[in-house]
Amino acid sequence: MKDQFSTLQLAVRSGGVAWVEMARPAVFNAFDEQMIGELDAAFAALAANRDVRVVVLSAQGKHFSAGADLQWMQRASQASEADNLADARRFAAMLARLAQMPQPTLARVQGAALGGGVGLVCACDLAIASEDARFALTEARLGILPAVIGPYLVNAVGLRQAKALALMAERIDAQRALAIGLVQQVVPAPDMDAAVDAAMQALLQGSPQAQHAIKDFFGQLNVGPVGEAARELSAQTISRARTTDDAREGFAAFLEKRPPRWAAS
Repeated sequence: MKDQFSTLQLAVRSGGVAWVEMARPAVFNAFDEQMIGELDAAFAALAANRDVRVVVLSAQGKHFSAGADLQWMQRASQASEADNLADARRFAAMLARLAQMPQPTLARVQGAALGGGVGLVCACDLAIASEDARFALTEARLGILPAVIGPYLVNAVGLRQAKALALMAERIDAQRALAIGLVQQVVPAPDMDAAVDAAMQALLQGSPQAQHAIKDFFGQLNVGPVGEAARELSAQTISRARTTDDAREGFAAFLEKRPPRWAAS
């Protein structure tokens, strides 16, 4: 499958860890129509692969992603509104594909993550950034706005922080990104691989069925009062989970003082 991609490197490594690596370092991994299509195809294939336990999204070179390719944006500015709508829908579908993957997803972020690159980070479940990472939504300075990535940004950092980032259009450093919840961990650049490996090992200790259920369940929740619908959803979700094969195995392993069958050694 990896031979079909020209903008990505895709590999499934031991233990079921899949790496999707953006491979346009000459343009700081900016994405255009082709990369969006290839990311969507890669995420779709991995989501359907039962042997894949964790997906890591990374990038070649000094920077994670400069966001939209400027030549692509220039073409878009000269296209019709209908063509732009189709284009935006393809980008939105790719982000949804990433956000809705059943497996846990982890972004490995170095250097700059700008515009849509921030959207990719937000669409992942977790993100680890190097100390040199910088994040910005600069769309307002180009006369547009971060619309397609907006829902994922709000989910990641909250409405007020998301709006401030979009309005100010300023770069924030990794520590600021950590403080607002855009990333979950910041480490020195030489320690990135070790930190990502530790996160992967932690994820591989969890039950795949439980992790899939967690993503589905939390994806249905909204911030605010816990009403009857949310209470019923939680009750039905845990009642189903308690009867799964993984639940039976998990409790048996705990009582027998042994690792469950899914746990990485």
